[in-house]
Amino acid sequence: MTARNSTDRPASLGHPQLDRHLEFVAARGRPNTLLATASDLKLFFDSVGKEPVDVTTADVMAFIAHQREPRIDAKVVRISDGESGMSAHTIKRRLSSISGFYSYLMMVGEHDRNPVPNGLAVRRVRRGRAAFTPLVRAPRTLPKILDPAEVDALFATLRHRRDKAMVEAMLFGGLRRCEVLGLSMADLRPGEGRVFVRNGKGGHQRFVPISGRFFRTIALYMEHERPQETTTDMVFVCLKGRRRGEPLSEDGLEEIVRAARLRAGLLHGTCHELRHTCLTRLREAGMALEAVQAQAGHRSIESTRIYLHLANEWLADEYARAAEGLDLLFAEAVER
Repeated sequence: MTARNSTDRPASLGHPQLDRHLEFVAARGRPNTLLATASDLKLFFDSVGKEPVDVTTADVMAFIAHQREPRIDAKVVRISDGESGMSAHTIKRRLSSISGFYSYLMMVGEHDRNPVPNGLAVRRVRRGRAAFTPLVRAPRTLPKILDPAEVDALFATLRHRRDKAMVEAMLFGGLRRCEVLGLSMADLRPGEGRVFVRNGKGGHQRFVPISGRFFRTIALYMEHERPQETTTDMVFVCLKGRRRGEPLSEDGLEEIVRAARLRAGLLHGTCHELRHTCLTRLREAGMALEAVQAQAGHRSIESTRIYLHLANEWLADEYARAAEGLDLLFAEAVER
């Protein structure tokens, strides 16, 4: 199978059932979701070497085992989660893509079962139904954030006002990478001090307050750097090369940030970590958790609670207040 994609048609894997499913995904999801789904399905079916109708649960379990195998050296593990193979989050996403494909086949009557199990059955019963533990357990790891010195070092190596404006959108507004690149001229509201995120994660829209520093940088970028021959309404475009004046791609933004990070000598500082840094600092400054949720565009408050743990002072302050009561409560017992 060979993955193909263009701006005119959905990704294609050259298999009728897979391509119909990808058309279904394209009609419901964002371009990134489509490309990730196509990549996951291609990887899986190249690995098992079978037609979709012939895949068994044993094939799925063998695929999981293969994904867990060390990529380079059995003794090399990621510091973040201690794993040597693909991360648990990546494996879970791939299983979700495979399961979604078979759910689609069952929905259209082209298959009678889903070879991806719900999980491993356990003895207890929950609300009259069998309970399961996940096939893959994904540890919840805290994302890294940048300290002020690292932020200064990163900004010092950014070579264009365009690049600074994009970093500021993530660092001062908490925007996702795709949300930055999705900004159009009409989405900028400098008079209101906010931007309109037209197509956020899951297709959800929201207004995002953002520092005036971002709008000042944007103004300088528009005046001095943005090619005059540009016809697109998108804010951030390529400044040189054969794609000069065309919308900047996600790979282009990633490369800009990666190159700046290397020039600054930083070990971390991805686009997502810039967003995490913004939301963490907002919480540290006293912004209500519900307000952080709205700023981040999280559909569930549970996704926002991680910033309670990232905010250095919050837990320490909460503990200090509670500990005073504990000291008084147990003082006599301890003295005895």
